[in-house]
Amino acid sequence: MPNPETLKKQAKQLVRWHRDGVWTVAERIRSGLPKCAALSDREILERPFLLAEAQELLAREHGLESWAGLVAAAAEAEPPPMVEKADLGLAEPTLFVSDFERALAFFQQPLGFGVVFTYGQPPFFGVVQRGAARIGLRHVESQVFAGDIRAREHLIAITIAGPNLKALYGEYQAAGVAFHQPLKRQPWGAQDFVVQDPDGNLIGFVFNP
Repeated sequence: MPNPETLKKQAKQLVRWHRDGVWTVAERIRSGLPKCAALSDREILERPFLLAEAQELLAREHGLESWAGLVAAAAEAEPPPMVEKADLGLAEPTLFVSDFERALAFFQQPLGFGVVFTYGQPPFFGVVQRGAARIGLRHVESQVFAGDIRAREHLIAITIAGPNLKALYGEYQAAGVAFHQPLKRQPWGAQDFVVQDPDGNLIGFVFNP
């Protein structure tokens, strides 16, 4: 439980994030405030978001109904023991694919990844890398997603950040990549585009200014 002063700073930060159009705060508001449950990200970011609403959101996220109750609970809570936190390295997500060799070829050309290693006889797992982005590929026999959910939902499997998105987009255009979503600027300020691998996995490429 944060102390009361930290909670006040968190509430003000939520208001600033909303004002700046940070898209991740929209999901928190929709999940935490019942009156916003049916609103889209755009609708949430375009509506006013008051400090009192930010305080209510924090209270609900801590399992309490009111800001006053949250502040009181924070004032009574004992400070947690100091625990040394270990740093984390880069994440390495894994895509599930039905044809390992086909997936490996797709990431090499046209996406321009190199093969770090493959494992198995015949190979059923491997890692590809471009720059700092590393992705695992794992062969599976059965369908991973139920029904037609991937046809109905925009499910991004991996998001990769890069500093020169327009150059990468031009490279992929020249290589004949089929885009699931062309390069565009999102309401929260980021630019991104999305490609689809042969198994239907969506890979997003993004630049956050």
